[in-house]
Amino acid sequence: MSDKHLSTQFDSELSVVSSRVMELGGLVESQIHQAIYALSQFSVEVANHVTEVEIKVNAMELEIDRDLASIIARRQPTARDLRLLMAISKATANLERVGDEAAKIARMVRSIISSGSPRSLPSIELRVAADMASGLLRKALDAFARLDTAAALVILKEDDLIDQEFDGFVRKLITYMMEDPRMISPSLDLLFLAKAIERIGDHAKNIAELIIYIVKGADVRHASMQEIESVVQ
Repeated sequence: MSDKHLSTQFDSELSVVSSRVMELGGLVESQIHQAIYALSQFSVEVANHVTEVEIKVNAMELEIDRDLASIIARRQPTARDLRLLMAISKATANLERVGDEAAKIARMVRSIISSGSPRSLPSIELRVAADMASGLLRKALDAFARLDTAAALVILKEDDLIDQEFDGFVRKLITYMMEDPRMISPSLDLLFLAKAIERIGDHAKNIAELIIYIVKGADVRHASMQEIESVVQ
């Protein structure tokens, strides 16, 4: 069998597994939107659906990892091809964790509803932050599909905005709790939700870092923004 034929088969296998990763990404994006909808509408039904989808997300992660292990064993890739396969595996793990965060939000929504907690707390800010995190994840997936390092750099910078949104929301919740001790329990529930949303942004950031790793061969996970910009440029 010619090297060219082997290369064509390898590219085909990569294409299939990459498509599965994008499918997984779309699934967890939907989970995020539904989890926040469940919060805004106090819908137990939608929250239940989010947690049910988690089973499918977990199964897809296992399937993708099995496919990747099979490709590595048969093709024994090196250099950039190996980095790509490793990065796909890590991206898949990050997407599965996004699904976990969405499921956490859904379970907390069910808890809030069952406890009859006040609905006067500032949950609208959570929806804003969730939209930002979901949008960042979408950009990360698009950049991953194109291996676009410039877009990845923008994503890393935008993650700071979600962190700022989280910090502002925490300050607002602290004010609520100081003004009315009855708000402490429901405020802590919303703080838990806000942290889950922040983590979604972190996973989008992780995927962006993987893009730079694939293309540039540099691990920028703990690098400063100035160092990352130097690598990308």
